[in-house]
Amino acid sequence: MSTEEPQEEDEDLRYFVRIGQTDLDGTKSVERSLSELNGIGRRAARIIADKSGVDRTATFGRLEDDEIDSVVEAVENFADEVPEWLANHRNEYFSGETTHQTGNDLNMTRRQDINRMKMIDSYKGVRHKRGQKVRGQRTRSTGRTEGTIGVNVEEIKEEQAAEEAAEEGGEE
Repeated sequence: MSTEEPQEEDEDLRYFVRIGQTDLDGTKSVERSLSELNGIGRRAARIIADKSGVDRTATFGRLEDDEIDSVVEAVENFADEVPEWLANHRNEYFSGETTHQTGNDLNMTRRQDINRMKMIDSYKGVRHKRGQKVRGQRTRSTGRTEGTIGVNVEEIKEEQAAEEAAEEGGEE
């Protein structure tokens, strides 16, 4: 009988739980599974689990349908439930609203924001165009995309060997 119990438990387990356009791992805890969703970190996952009334350490795939629906609703309404400073897209350019983007919407919104900065030639847009650091980091010794930093010893040895070979060839 003990061998039948795990099979019955496996039948209740959903291996994938879909939120938005993303499949989350149902074998992990609610908090860990939610943190795999783009735009939701560990802190946001903990807040979502608390707001939806679900144990954050429970296995996500073993939750009831109504509990999963409450988690999905909490993810969708996250910006309304938390302070404005915790949302990831504040003061949207055209409407001025504060939203919290998740999944593919987050990537699309970031891409649009960067393209808008490039088009209006803002300082950050110009830095993005050039492929340089945008947020004020140092660039004197880092952020170089081509070449080597410092002395390339191997190249110098190869040049010396080529010169010595040319001298030996010229003496004969």
